[in-house]
Amino acid sequence: MLRFVTCDVFTETPFAGNPLAIVEGADGLSDAAMQTIAREFNLSETIFVQRPDESAHTAKVRIFFPTAEIPFAGHPTIGCAIHLALTTAPEGDFSTEITLEEVAGLVPVQVQRVAGRISAELRAPVLPHAWTGGACPSVAEISAALGLKAEDIGFDGHLPGVWQGGPGFAYIPLRDEPALTSARPSGAAWEDLCRATGLNNAYVYTAGQDGSYSARMFAPGDGIPEDPGTGSASAILAAQLLACGALPEGETRLRLEQGRAMGRLCEIGLRVLVVDGALSAVHVSGSAVRISEGHVAIPGA
Repeated sequence: MLRFVTCDVFTETPFAGNPLAIVEGADGLSDAAMQTIAREFNLSETIFVQRPDESAHTAKVRIFFPTAEIPFAGHPTIGCAIHLALTTAPEGDFSTEITLEEVAGLVPVQVQRVAGRISAELRAPVLPHAWTGGACPSVAEISAALGLKAEDIGFDGHLPGVWQGGPGFAYIPLRDEPALTSARPSGAAWEDLCRATGLNNAYVYTAGQDGSYSARMFAPGDGIPEDPGTGSASAILAAQLLACGALPEGETRLRLEQGRAMGRLCEIGLRVLVVDGALSAVHVSGSAVRISEGHVAIPGA
């Protein structure tokens, strides 16, 4: 039996945010066993903690959808880093760096607790860049795939784009909150969209108040009908915003909201550094709260 904990990420409120399963002591587990356990939890992601390859690092981790392994994801990274930090500092204020070895590369995470409030900020291991696995869909393809009208697509210079930074995402700007609320994958047209982009997802977003954005992320082909909070997509959003002229030179801090339509509001921080018109660093931040703990059987044992 392996010990696990679950937590809700990108929130300080229990039973909100994005649920995560963290499986400890996963050294020696086969890929198939990890996939079976992830499918059993059936959350957006499950993260498996192993001993690091390099002693200077905190842990090696593997991250799985219910259907497949992925190289990097923000909400498991944030949740796992907070969990590992709390195992060594269960009480009092602290500030520490957790370094996770992920398939996409090393991910440093700054974790702190100040006046009882805990937060973590990761640095994206790969700078977001253009997706090369498919085409950017047309407005007609997008509106059909999401059950929207053509005039719902785009706002203030924001046009659809497809970007990657470990995983890849199709970014669909929508003109207002009603369009965001109405969007949902629509049958064969959704499948056509996925074939065009070479992806199984769409990250739809619209402008909020005071420099914020509201978003939703659909990935039914990956076993995720809708994700409450997608940290990797939040990081890669930086490339989409830069391409749409929404990021100035220097450092920009943004607040992203996701999961409201699911009743699991996620509050995600995005900090982006632009130097000479190009992305130089991308950081994603948020909190997490523990929900449960227990033991899970090892498949085949």
